[in-house]
Amino acid sequence: MDEQENMEAVMGLIMYGGNAKSDAMEAIAAAKKGDFETADQKLKDADESLNQAHQSQTSMLTEEAQGKHMDINLLTVHSQDHLMTAIAFKDLATEIIDLYRRLEDK
Repeated sequence: MDEQENMEAVMGLIMYGGNAKSDAMEAIAAAKKGDFETADQKLKDADESLNQAHQSQTSMLTEEAQGKHMDINLLTVHSQDHLMTAIAFKDLATEIIDLYRRLEDK
């Protein structure tokens, strides 16, 4: 993977991770208002962004596994951190929305 492709993959992780986290936050806000249809759609949007991020990550991992080592810099570490945070945030959003549903049902 050349430097340009590496940078595109890293930026993909940051961009799609950020989108997923934002969508998860919007899903929580919608559920808080009782708008579960929007909450569900926002969670789906977050999943789509996470899938895109995983594609970027997989390309990086594939290159590494093939012996094409890349330089690890702060931006690369940040991109992985961004993705991991987005995944955790989306998982927590799913649980929070479930709690709002239960409260709505009572």
